[in-house]
Amino acid sequence: MDVTTALAVTSPGHVLSPPDRHTPGAHVFRPPEEQPFEVALVQAQSLVDQYGYLVVVYPHTLPTPYLHRLHALRALLESDRIALLPSSLPPLALGVLVRQLRQLSLCEFSPGVLGCAARLLTHYVYAGAVLGSVAKLDQVPVSLTAHAKSWLPGAQFAVTTAPEPHLLRLGSKDEHPLSGPQFPTRLTVAPGGLTSDWPRGTLAAQWRVTDVQEERLPADSAVWWGTAKLTEFAAAIPDLSVLYQLVSSVRRDTCRWCGLELLGDRCAFCAAGPAEPPAAPAATPEGPLAAPSPTRPPEYGQLTVPAPPSIAPAGPAGPPYGPAHAPGGQVGTASELRPAVHQGIPRS
Repeated sequence: MDVTTALAVTSPGHVLSPPDRHTPGAHVFRPPEEQPFEVALVQAQSLVDQYGYLVVVYPHTLPTPYLHRLHALRALLESDRIALLPSSLPPLALGVLVRQLRQLSLCEFSPGVLGCAARLLTHYVYAGAVLGSVAKLDQVPVSLTAHAKSWLPGAQFAVTTAPEPHLLRLGSKDEHPLSGPQFPTRLTVAPGGLTSDWPRGTLAAQWRVTDVQEERLPADSAVWWGTAKLTEFAAAIPDLSVLYQLVSSVRRDTCRWCGLELLGDRCAFCAAGPAEPPAAPAATPEGPLAAPSPTRPPEYGQLTVPAPPSIAPAGPAGPPYGPAHAPGGQVGTASELRPAVHQGIPRS
């Protein structure tokens, strides 16, 4: 099946190694000081011409001049086929998310659904790092006690930022397991200036990951975490068949502005909401028709997503993706799973 949506990032470190030979790569835009604007413009136009749509995923900490360049590219091309999606995930986790989107780009999802899947899948990425200091960490609330202990020789801290922030000092008496995923994940680890076996050993056992993969530390990780003494990690769903069914299980609507499909309450390409469903007028026994309600139905905008389960053998084979069919196991029905309910896809 042909890929109709290209993926792009703003740093080479956000393009992790593919899980198989079928997974496409992602284009890398360079910072303004490294790439002339005309070159970036030609590249963006070429991607849109070749694939049809372009989704650019970038960190919310992207420098302002770089962000302005991305918006200038979209404005000059006058294209509604370019989506600019900010992410609050740390660098390695952002690369893991983009890798999932690269996998899903082989499926028969429309560009609008693939773009919205970025916000959806963010809730199933567990991201963190082992840090040698939290003195300059501003992504997670840090107590004065933790700041003071950062100056102790050999101090190490385990920090998670997604889906919820947590911080604990390793080796302390009150050390407790970090809250982890309740579904099968692969742990990706990127060693930096701090050598630590804690993610591969203790954390992998606590989170019961299926396997551990090592990647190179993204160049922007030290700035994001406030220290070069770190080992970054991220756990996420590796199985394309589970990712496919997770995205497929979410209600789709049509964007009221550009007409693309969307998940939740916002289009990935134009940021407009879904079209209002037609309200059927209700007859009253004594007079004229009642005025249609201006509000959406109670369930409208609600996004009920089943928590990714262990693969169950029941159910028919899933739909094909790319050059081959989705791998063996299938996910159980929504009623068999523990649901995780989101009020729409939360705004980033």
